[in-house]
Amino acid sequence: MTDARNPFPYPLPGRVRFRNRLARDRYAVHRPAPAGAARLGDRGVRAAVVGGGIAGLTAATALAERGVAVDLLERREVLGGRVGGWRTRLADGTSVTMSRGFHAFFRQYYNLRNLLRRIDPALSMLTPLADYPLWHSGGARDSFARVPRTPPWSVLGFTALSPTFTPSGLAGMNPRAALPLLDVRVPEVHERLDGVSAAEFLDSIGFPEPARHLAFEVFSRSFFADPRELSAAELALMFHIYFLGSAEGLLFDVPDDPFPAALWDPLAARLERLGARVRTGTAVELVRPERDGFTVVTADGRGPGAERGERYDAVVLAVDGAGLRAVVDNSPQLGGPGWRASVGRLREAPPFLVSRYWLGRPVAADRPGFLGTGGYGPLDNVSVLERWEGEAARWAARTGGSVVELHAYAVDPGADRAAVQRAALAELARVYPETAGAPVVDERHEWRQDCPLFATGTWRDRPGVRTGHPRLVLAGDLVRTALPVALMERAATTGFEAANALLATWGVRGHPLLTVPRRGRSAPLRLLASALGG
Repeated sequence: MTDARNPFPYPLPGRVRFRNRLARDRYAVHRPAPAGAARLGDRGVRAAVVGGGIAGLTAATALAERGVAVDLLERREVLGGRVGGWRTRLADGTSVTMSRGFHAFFRQYYNLRNLLRRIDPALSMLTPLADYPLWHSGGARDSFARVPRTPPWSVLGFTALSPTFTPSGLAGMNPRAALPLLDVRVPEVHERLDGVSAAEFLDSIGFPEPARHLAFEVFSRSFFADPRELSAAELALMFHIYFLGSAEGLLFDVPDDPFPAALWDPLAARLERLGARVRTGTAVELVRPERDGFTVVTADGRGPGAERGERYDAVVLAVDGAGLRAVVDNSPQLGGPGWRASVGRLREAPPFLVSRYWLGRPVAADRPGFLGTGGYGPLDNVSVLERWEGEAARWAARTGGSVVELHAYAVDPGADRAAVQRAALAELARVYPETAGAPVVDERHEWRQDCPLFATGTWRDRPGVRTGHPRLVLAGDLVRTALPVALMERAATTGFEAANALLATWGVRGHPLLTVPRRGRSAPLRLLASALGG
């Protein structure tokens, strides 16, 4: 239940300082819940949420809390999508959890964190990391531990403390070209910069090469994309979210256990207590609109020579690009020609690699537990998991070793994958020399290519939450939204937006949202951008 002072369905921890906000930043924007009845009542409304990643879990939770009978349909056996995990057995007999890799839970991820507050209002399952270090092979090293969090001091502090911004490098920059970064406005930034690639935009500014590598290309690659393909608008949006649009800073938290145990198993249990059915291992093949709802056909609902499905009043499609295209291709009556064409044009970012090694020798205690890298071949970051994850810590304590995870983003699709794996491991030995020759107890390698590509000039063409049918909606990090969000936070936010759109059709109150401001947070910088840009 909520009250006038707390619009969220969980108690507010004592550290909340601002009315109606779960944010350090006093400029964080509270977006009230759309008005309506508190719950559906006894109308027997059913909704299918297709996809059990962050977006689907969010939409299912938001609907179930308002009395909708929800079926969450996930084709894999595990929940969490790209933040999921599954059991595997090591060569030493230990049962452990493998995943698709490290994820940073930034403090600007208000809506994702508010979803997780449903299972733990204090977010005690998240552990703060002390720093976000960035190392370049040329010797430059940046840190965010001492950088102020509040704009504009965040950017000024980073520039002053960073060894990558030398006087000669700063003198070679084109400040006028950087003006769009001082007053990012959402969604206008997409109209302004979507036609330019991130690489072209950075070239026009003339950032010193080490600074460009660490301060910007690291972030563009967090979209799993080469900067030459990524829209400059998405890069500017990231700059806004983490630097000039928020006082939350660039430090982040991580779950203290593998994703299923820390996050998704408790959330699934809560969904079931709300009356939802969580159906993993259930692949949706097609969605057929009917006069009074939809028929959803699943792989486990086909009889010999006959099609069988279930009827729902509403459907949320919260799947990745390939999954969405497959459902739409198999559902010829779903959506109009323009919408279907926009879904068909969705593209995936290049492949990425997650390698995890259980080493028989420990990483040195003074090494960063998480490290972003540049100039180390395919290696983009390193995580030493026992520093925060309980399962890995128990294995390391028992064996005297370390559990190390390596990421390589935006890999050439034609690359020799085994060679990329070897090269990333060799670069680990350059970064943390004590790992060279360490015994490998076991290893796992996950190659995936299912992250959305926010390519130059594609923002306007991307499908949004609404589809043209009032009770068919989309959610996910591939979905266009006018709010200033990205990555996991975009998935959670569009999940809430999708649920709110459906709830409105039944006259039921939606859910409130929190975001960073839609425009630059610093008035002096906005004035400077306006004066020089005019």
